[in-house]
Amino acid sequence: MLKPIRFSRHAQEQLLFRGSSPREVEEAIRTGSWEPAELGRLECRRSFSFQQEWHGVVYATKQVRPIFVDEPDEIVVVTVYVYYLCGERR
Repeated sequence: MLKPIRFSRHAQEQLLFRGSSPREVEEAIRTGSWEPAELGRLECRRSFSFQQEWHGVVYATKQVRPIFVDEPDEIVVVTVYVYYLCGERR
């Protein structure tokens, strides 16, 4: 059985600010390779085809990097970083 994924308030705010979605973060956590991060946390990465504009630049790829804690009963997402790659100004 899969553990539920819960987003901290900060992580929820960062999703909106950085242009990601809960679905993308959940997919990254469920399918990505977990690596150690600072302060005993974990991280993973997942790249998505994007082909859209973000802040005046069209990017081919969006990479989502959640930082999370694997608790006994749930996974808690602490924050989310998003990287936009291969951009071209319009």
